[in-house]
Amino acid sequence: MSPMISEPPICYRLAPDRRLLDGNCGMTGCGRRPGTPPVQGPDMPPCLLGHQHHTVIGYDGLRRLALMVTPDAGGSFRDQAWEAVSTIRAILRQQPEPMAVTTQTVFVDDAANVPVARQLFQACYGDQMPLTLFVAQPPCDGRALAIEAWAISTRTAQVSYRGPHLVTVTHDGLRWIHASAGALQQGGRTAYEQSADVFEDLRETLAEAGGAFQDVGRVWLYQGGITAVEGDTERYRELNRARSDFFASVPFDDRPLTTHNGRAIYPASTGIGTCGHGLIASCLALQTERPDAEMLALENPLQTPAFSYPRHYSVKSPMFSRAMALRVGDHVTTWVSGTASIVDSETKFIGDVEKQAEQTLTNIERLIDAANFERLGWSDAGATLDDLAKVRVYVKHPEDYQKCRAVCERRLGHIPAIYARADVCRPDLLVEIEGVAFSPLKKPAVLTERS
Repeated sequence: MSPMISEPPICYRLAPDRRLLDGNCGMTGCGRRPGTPPVQGPDMPPCLLGHQHHTVIGYDGLRRLALMVTPDAGGSFRDQAWEAVSTIRAILRQQPEPMAVTTQTVFVDDAANVPVARQLFQACYGDQMPLTLFVAQPPCDGRALAIEAWAISTRTAQVSYRGPHLVTVTHDGLRWIHASAGALQQGGRTAYEQSADVFEDLRETLAEAGGAFQDVGRVWLYQGGITAVEGDTERYRELNRARSDFFASVPFDDRPLTTHNGRAIYPASTGIGTCGHGLIASCLALQTERPDAEMLALENPLQTPAFSYPRHYSVKSPMFSRAMALRVGDHVTTWVSGTASIVDSETKFIGDVEKQAEQTLTNIERLIDAANFERLGWSDAGATLDDLAKVRVYVKHPEDYQKCRAVCERRLGHIPAIYARADVCRPDLLVEIEGVAFSPLKKPAVLTERS
């Protein structure tokens, strides 16, 4: 009789929260339900690992992971950072195919700890260092740091690490460009000067990879002192003025993939506050000649487009779309911009974080639903809150964290999420939420003839 071959042990703490699109993560033993006993065995790895949540997304023969990791054990910042990185490595090792981290955003409680984290990550990743953003936004749970990371299967995808500000990923005729720019501290520079320089640096970095800003579908902007007054105006308003001036030179009308429908086309975006006085930015661009690839900028039926806000909000309005959707193959990816409790153009439920969180999630729900996609021209697309792979929740006041989290967990269920303390772009907004959804395209109805 042949000896029985056992499967490698799977740590029960590393089970995915969600499996999107193809519904099969390919892992053995990862289906343990909450409350059931942990798997035990002589070869089981010890669970000296950080608190983690991750989603497995499968499409076009590819696996992607969205990971949210925070340390459990406490200790020094270096100890917590090592624990978080070790958890990411353990999750990747338990996948059925080789994986590589492409990007990560590290939320830190103190910018002074960034050199320690950077040194540790460089030692860990070596010449495969993902594009890494260090954001001075303290995690709401009191930890020294939290990490959002994206990983991709290298069985069919090719990842090129081209320096600290540039990573490219190629798969099945799609070429993704991840670029970053800026610094946590930029003393002696106005908000307008900082913003103008960062956008120009992003353009130059994209050019290094053969890309251009009209290829960009998603932008993240982390601004120190976002609501602070500089001169006679808020710093965020000056960022918007610089963005508007920069975008005037970008031929967005020449976007090769985007459905225009007579509307302005701008990238999805998050503009959120951080500690410090600098500006950090990153963007995601796509190049492809696939005939089945198309992008659609989404606006919300409940909200005035940001670029059409009344003048009293800003001399030049925020130039971004509420979301950007990409259809390719048989699925849609929807990047949801930073979203808050705004209806039309006005803040709702001032002073009530629970109602603001509810309205924010309702705004996201309406933004990505099938009715909105159909309204904008895609009758076979649409998503629900269950299709979100991950979210970030930015909470202005630490005392509001638990109330906000309770609303999110009730509406979203088990989902990888990071809660970070951050100032939102209006003084009366208490919470902002962003995310990304993966949803299948509707199959056309099959008509049968009756005899």
